[in-house]
Amino acid sequence: MAAIGIQHVDLAVGDVERSLSFYLAVLGPLGLTERHRLTTYRGTEEVVYLEFGTGQSALGLRPADDGEYRYHEVGVEHLAFQVERRDEVDEAYGRCRATGAGIQSPPERHYVEDEDYYAFFAFDPDGIRIEVFSWQRNDRAPSETGVDRTSKKG
Repeated sequence: MAAIGIQHVDLAVGDVERSLSFYLAVLGPLGLTERHRLTTYRGTEEVVYLEFGTGQSALGLRPADDGEYRYHEVGVEHLAFQVERRDEVDEAYGRCRATGAGIQSPPERHYVEDEDYYAFFAFDPDGIRIEVFSWQRNDRAPSETGVDRTSKKG
């Protein structure tokens, strides 16, 4: 039997409410909502689950025990959120800037020239890199285009 997909990812964050405010400010207008709060398996804290309308995957925010996230060390490299249109990327970028988040790169084309992969990269309050992107794929396979999809900016 094959796996269906990733149902949720939990992030251990320095301040749950600060992270919750950030993610809802940037992605709330695109449908991200707080779904529920649950006591964790340890019974010592609460995890907040955020979902988009479909409810097929969730992002959990839970308090970290201690420490600091370090970009490009062992752990999550970045989280990518897909939207339908380029203007939604631009709008999310504007909201992200309004939160005061660190921006790695403004909205621009990434990956390959024959496809419209448009994205921005920023850092959440704990320094975890996020990406918001729109990808209008063509119908040709990589072997037909001769394009190396491993050469990504960001």
